[in-house]
Amino acid sequence: MKARILLVEDDQNVGAVTKKRLEEAGYDVVHSTDGQMAWEQFQSRTFDICLLDVVMPKKDGFTLAEQIRRKNDFIPILFLTSKALDEDKIKGFKTGADDYITKPFSMQELLLRIEVFLKRSKTANSVAEKRTQYNIGKLTFDYNDLILREKNGEVSSTLTQKEADLLKYLCDNANKTLKREEILFHVWGKDDYFLGRSMDVFITKLRKHFRSDPSIKLETLHGVGFRFNVPGQL
Repeated sequence: MKARILLVEDDQNVGAVTKKRLEEAGYDVVHSTDGQMAWEQFQSRTFDICLLDVVMPKKDGFTLAEQIRRKNDFIPILFLTSKALDEDKIKGFKTGADDYITKPFSMQELLLRIEVFLKRSKTANSVAEKRTQYNIGKLTFDYNDLILREKNGEVSSTLTQKEADLLKYLCDNANKTLKREEILFHVWGKDDYFLGRSMDVFITKLRKHFRSDPSIKLETLHGVGFRFNVPGQL
């Protein structure tokens, strides 16, 4: 079954060319030319990945991404951004984007990015043989269900897929010093300044999930990276 892409691009020529190339690569593509149209499409159909322009009529890409994230925490979102607008990349991560690609972009790069995210989604949704549950202090982390539970079984927090991916990597490497570039490579697929800013946002979110257990410490090692200090055995 073909993966379905929501492509949101208000430039008719760019959108048409991108849609054609994606379809030639074997994807089912729905092209919307404004944010409101895209939101209506997203609510009525199932998609595997979203490619969002930033500046669009009726509803901008940031607003659209926030709406999509409120409805679906897991679908990959890639922003299409201008090279001159670095602030868009930072704001995009804060609104829920997983990555960005700058205009003008090569189709080969875009196709590779899409392939990486679809593989990650498939892996996350499959029944994996690898370890997926961890005891973190007084909490239990279930990677497949994307939740943190208290010892009594009550749900403490629900995680997004990216939060769960990051937390799983930290759990697999608990009580070790991890370099920033190492985490970026394994969780985001590459070492990049703006992805690094995104990682900092997710680190902050994870710390909030651990407030109920002060023994869990996600330590920042300035100029180096992070250390996930967890008491006892995971």
